[in-house]
Amino acid sequence: MLSAASKTFFHFLAGNQGLQRLASRYGMASPTGFARRFIAGETVEEAIEAARGLEGRGLSQTLDYLGESADTLEEADNATGMYGQILDRIVESGIGRNISLKLTQLGLDVSREAALANLRRILEPGRTHGFFVRIDMENSPYTDATFEIFQALWADGFTNLGVVLQSALFRTTQDLPRVVGLGARVRLVKGAYKEPAEIAYQRKADVDAAYVMQMQYLLSNGTFPALATHDVEIIDAAKAFVAKEGIGKERFEFQMLYGVRRDLQAALVKEGYGVRVYVPFGRQWFPYFMRRLGERPANVAFVLKSLASEK
Repeated sequence: MLSAASKTFFHFLAGNQGLQRLASRYGMASPTGFARRFIAGETVEEAIEAARGLEGRGLSQTLDYLGESADTLEEADNATGMYGQILDRIVESGIGRNISLKLTQLGLDVSREAALANLRRILEPGRTHGFFVRIDMENSPYTDATFEIFQALWADGFTNLGVVLQSALFRTTQDLPRVVGLGARVRLVKGAYKEPAEIAYQRKADVDAAYVMQMQYLLSNGTFPALATHDVEIIDAAKAFVAKEGIGKERFEFQMLYGVRRDLQAALVKEGYGVRVYVPFGRQWFPYFMRRLGERPANVAFVLKSLASEK
């Protein structure tokens, strides 16, 4: 596992504009470009093709159009319009109708009301065409606003909407029963952001313990929970718990990132578990890619091997 300093370093690189311009020339330039392990492509057509491949192997998928936080209402409006086009293409393609998105891309940094209105613009056609839409949870300054927007739209009848909870945050113990009580679908993650000790666990062992406790609550009480993890010990703990409690495999799913632990994804499908793969795409792929490198040493090794093979 990479150290906290290494993760911080990769997060710093994610914001380096010069490095991003350089990487954009080579990372997706060919079918063997070094970023293609973790990024489905720069266009929705490439993402749909990747989704078809996953579904052909018995996996489900959720598409995520990558983009940075919108700094103006115009940028947020453009991103919302792009999501409308993505919905149309997904419907035409016949793949599973599931997307994930971030509220800052829809204007949350500019206006809470604008972000809510933009998400509504996506949810309305999404509901008509049978889409499920998941709001990705960002770092802690956005948690309250994300829940407020989620709850407002849920109260308006948009039950095709789900949310993400982060086990690293202390508050999740209180947030979890409230969301479960609504009947909403939760994706449980450990949490990818560096948060202060006043609000979040700092030790991996503590985050893991919280995740297992919250996972068991979700499996017992939640509506089709999504367990987003590549941690084999936690996956084994989930398997043991559902077997002990008599919880059917059809009542939940595992979720994993595109290009990460593909062997584990295939093994779980073979065992009869549902696995959904988070499929990122778009021209603004570099920050996401660097964060993935910061999570596992194996990811760095893979990229170095890919670069060496292209020389």
